[in-house]
Amino acid sequence: MSEELEKNDRGDLFSKPVRAGKRTYFFDVKSTRGNDYYLTITESKKRFGNDGKFTYEKHKIFLYKEDFEKFIEGLNEAIQHIKENAPVIDSVDSGETSSSDVSFEDLGN
Repeated sequence: MSEELEKNDRGDLFSKPVRAGKRTYFFDVKSTRGNDYYLTITESKKRFGNDGKFTYEKHKIFLYKEDFEKFIEGLNEAIQHIKENAPVIDSVDSGETSSSDVSFEDLGN
């Protein structure tokens, strides 16, 4: 099957949704008119309005192949920092969290 036939109307070549709690992340491979590939990462959250209807709030990052290595390096460093330095919270370990566990004074300004 030719690559052109695999594309959908929006130029998507591959899509991988990842559901994570109240959020869904979409990793989409797309191509430019010049057939150069790039990645979009979209965070989607369901929001309920005052009228009871819901909408999706979306945030999108475009990542071009020349930036993949630097992006991955930075992401890995940030994840490693969190793993090594994040405070351990007992309620998270038990699977129970509450908004009362957060002190806004701890967040800083």
